[in-house]
Amino acid sequence: MQSDDFMNWQFRLSFFFLSILILSWYGVFAQQPKVYVFKIHEEIAPPAVKTTRDALKKADSLNCDLMILHLDTYGGMVDAADEIRTLLLNASIPVWVFIENNAASAGAYIAIACDSIYMKPGATIGASTVVNQQGEKVGEKYQSFMRSRMRSTAEQNGRDPDIAEAMVEAQKNIPGVVDSGKVVSLTVKEAIRLGFCEGEFSSIQEIFDYYRITPTEIIYHKETALSSIIRFFMKPAISGLLITIIVLAIFFELKTPGVGIPTAVAILAAILYFLPLYLEGLAANWEIILFIVGLILLMLEIFVIPGFGVAGIVGGVCIFFSLVFALVKAVPDSGPLPLPDTENLLKAVLTVILSILGALGIILVLGRSVLSSGFFHKVEVAVAETKQDGWVALPVLDKSLIGKTGVALSTLRPVGNIEIDNEVYEASVPVGYIEKGERVVVTGIDNSVLIVKKKS
Repeated sequence: MQSDDFMNWQFRLSFFFLSILILSWYGVFAQQPKVYVFKIHEEIAPPAVKTTRDALKKADSLNCDLMILHLDTYGGMVDAADEIRTLLLNASIPVWVFIENNAASAGAYIAIACDSIYMKPGATIGASTVVNQQGEKVGEKYQSFMRSRMRSTAEQNGRDPDIAEAMVEAQKNIPGVVDSGKVVSLTVKEAIRLGFCEGEFSSIQEIFDYYRITPTEIIYHKETALSSIIRFFMKPAISGLLITIIVLAIFFELKTPGVGIPTAVAILAAILYFLPLYLEGLAANWEIILFIVGLILLMLEIFVIPGFGVAGIVGGVCIFFSLVFALVKAVPDSGPLPLPDTENLLKAVLTVILSILGALGIILVLGRSVLSSGFFHKVEVAVAETKQDGWVALPVLDKSLIGKTGVALSTLRPVGNIEIDNEVYEASVPVGYIEKGERVVVTGIDNSVLIVKKKS
């Protein structure tokens, strides 16, 4: 009996020391993680979503133990922030955030989705009221959505949901934090006191030193050349610029049918617009097909169907909606017809409309001078008025041509060529178009171009 007691005692003692050894080994191992660090020092937009997604995939493929987000942003798009938030909450490894200076608006939403929050001296977090592009507060529908998302995110990570909600729009008084009607924005000390920050540190290395962490490896996220190019073309400003180029190119093709260069420019701009959005899951197949259909209809209107009628209008509408829907992420599980995210549909419509208005402004300011420039005349002559076809140049236009009649050698839409007394002239019709073969009468002269109308 005593021998059995002694054996039991020996077994317990051995188990105790073995446990201490295992725990000690685990403790050392746990304090030597492989760390992956990535930065978001920009507006929260689709490029930031891409960075986060790429970083998480890379950290997972390298079997990292910890991810640190180095954050500094004044906010950005709600849908982009919501996608980043979901990615961080579903990460397979712990995610810490180190706030360099600001985690405002959408940045605060992202920060509270992380497992631990650390802040640099002087940094702030909060002020997540949803505003439009002019900085004006938007309607209750959007504020309510953001409040509920902030609450649920805070609850999931053990933080006070009332304070998180008050970062969006204070609906009630929170004693010691904020009076009713004031939006919460926290300093480092306030964030620590209220459980929205684990500590104040000047650098990520200070965090490691404080917790006595010696990473086996610190890997900093680096974008590939392709990723950098995709991120660049996904920037809202670049997307808007590409839309403007597409509209300008289509306009100049309408003004100089047969040249082909504007069409090539429009197609290139469309590729640069749609391809990055397609690769990142924003643009769907049907949106690209809709754009192609619209472009084909416009080309038919320019080269086959006279005038600007149903085909041209339908083509323009198809192009407009394809550009809009490509900027809006489809709602998951919305059935066979992917429905757009209506909360950001208005923003996409506004982006496309502003880009089109920008193009129209350029056309009004520069269109006439560009069309009458030497470059366009050289291109048009080289393509459409070859010597083999009998075209000749007339250096000086005599005012005696006014009132004379001739025949249209090409369709004037509005610019083309006419023949008067066996001489070929460049002509323009101010209103409408004139078909090839129709009789015309000269009503005026604009530089080297005859102004004509259809002979009644």
